Amino acid sequence: MVTGAGGALGRELVARLTPPDAPPAEDVVAVTHAELDVTDPAAVRDAVHAGLGAGDGPAVLLNASAFTAVDRAETDPEAAADAWAVNAEAPGLLAAACGEVGAALVHASTDYVLGPLPGGARRPLEPGDPVGPEGVYARSKLAGEERVRATLPGAHQIVRTAWVYGPTGANFVRTIARLARERDTLTVVDDQHGSPTWAGDLADGLLALARSAAPPGTRHAAGGGSTTWCGLARAVLEEMGADPSRVQPCDTASFPRPAPRPAWSVLSDASWRAAGLAPLPPWRDALHTAVVRHPDLLLG
Repeated sequence: MVTGAGGALGRELVARLTPPDAPPAEDVVAVTHAELDVTDPAAVRDAVHAGLGAGDGPAVLLNASAFTAVDRAETDPEAAADAWAVNAEAPGLLAAACGEVGAALVHASTDYVLGPLPGGARRPLEPGDPVGPEGVYARSKLAGEERVRATLPGAHQIVRTAWVYGPTGANFVRTIARLARERDTLTVVDDQHGSPTWAGDLADGLLALARSAAPPGTRHAAGGGSTTWCGLARAVLEEMGADPSRVQPCDTASFPRPAPRPAWSVLSDASWRAAGLAPLPPWRDALHTAVVRHPDLLLG
């Protein structure tokens, strides 16, 4: 079962679970936000029981639902309430329903929950590193993790990822491609470091984890290597056949946003490898592959 099936990650999960040229390997139930309000306890319980409770084999729920309008959550009280309901409360409801039907839960989380390393150190971040969420979105996502662990201790997988982009919807890659067609130069933050992640690669990883015998826990999965937002923007222009020097660097202070962003959110794949899983491809290779497979990604 996939919740949040209409989002970037959810779409990629469903595409892999229901390939058009072959019968699905598993029985699949996919629900969008319009089809299932994950903040409604009764609706969640009914949907999970109907979707996962009747099968004979192992059952897994992949939760790709999330409220990701991070800036709006800081400025709009209604959006903040929605963020808390979807990101903090809903995972607990899904975990409880999974427990009732004996299903496992794979829950997508975020680099935003992590805090700075002691002494300002910079190395790839591990699941056991200190948390330090700043802002409504980050705090709500950490609360969601905590509720999953507490509610379904023996049958959960929490996967933190970062800088996810897909072929549709609003995301950084599509925005840069659009702006590059509209402007001669772009100014992009160059002091925030992370690991860009193609939603298709993340979907492959989550499904491999769901089908594995890995013990319950929290793991990191993101595109290999690291860059800055400026570096990612320049790579997008390269894929467009444009001059990457049109992207000019700036610091975070020059581009203030309502929600704080992590300055360092490069995620280690050590926990992923330790579970016997193949790490996600390097971010630059993944971007090129994504553009080849989905040319519309560069239409903005």
